[in-house]
Amino acid sequence: MQMINNKTIYTNQIKSEAKRLGFLSCGISKSGFLEQEAPRLERWLNQNYQGEMAYMANHFDKRLNPNLLVDGAKSVISLLLNYYPETNQVEDSYTISKYAYGQDYHTVIKSKLTELLQFIQTEIGEVNGRAFVDSAPVLDKAWAAKSGLGWIGKNSNLITQQVGSFYFIAELIVDLELEYDAPTTDHCGSCTACLDACPTQAIVAPYVVDGSKCISYFTIELKNEISADMKGQWNDWIFGCDVCQDVCPWNRFSKPHAEPAFQPNADLLQLTKKDWEEITHETFGVLAKNSPLKRSKWEGIKRNIDFLK
Repeated sequence: MQMINNKTIYTNQIKSEAKRLGFLSCGISKSGFLEQEAPRLERWLNQNYQGEMAYMANHFDKRLNPNLLVDGAKSVISLLLNYYPETNQVEDSYTISKYAYGQDYHTVIKSKLTELLQFIQTEIGEVNGRAFVDSAPVLDKAWAAKSGLGWIGKNSNLITQQVGSFYFIAELIVDLELEYDAPTTDHCGSCTACLDACPTQAIVAPYVVDGSKCISYFTIELKNEISADMKGQWNDWIFGCDVCQDVCPWNRFSKPHAEPAFQPNADLLQLTKKDWEEITHETFGVLAKNSPLKRSKWEGIKRNIDFLK
């Protein structure tokens, strides 16, 4: 009985601290092999939907089993951090994904996760754990869905009824037993807005995205030249793509974030198409400092702009 009480206390403490750190929500699930995800991931890789993202085929077992990442793992703590902006780019501009308006989320979230783990170790005791932010073989959407934070929609994004899908997902995997949340249900219904709107038909079937056809893939991940047959297939995107999220009915509930680090770079939002076309390596370096944009580098952004012209 004492153990159950402790689990409840620990769980409440962790969720309360996550809220204090600015996370949108926190869900917890029991660590273990993701049995249902294994065949899905295998099918996806066999279809070569990863394109040139060869790293997606690496560490197959680790992607499905957090116990291979953290010895004695007992719980996966999933966290959401809102990035929906209050203001957008000027109209006559090349378009970048909303998540790239502010500072690089990897460093912002990693800092918060480190703080959360330190809190757990201070308040609860000797707990071993690791933080994961989109940079290790963890199926973050699957764990978030298992933790009841939302469902994986037809566009393969995690969607939450109350706030939509404009948020980052991160995990803390720990060797501490906690109380576990139950998954929620799917609320996509008969809606096909994301499938209908995808400019490159990358959503090949409900819940299945061919990553090698996604605009985000072409503008960020692809290091070679963009295939000529893609010409004219997407509008003005030069870094990422938000189309399948913008059209999702659940995103009408999105509310602006309150994270100072994600406040948009005002100069970045004011750039017109002409400004983008004339941007120098030096100016881009200033604008992209501490930003997700630096992942594409100046050369990548210029390649994407030249392709659209």
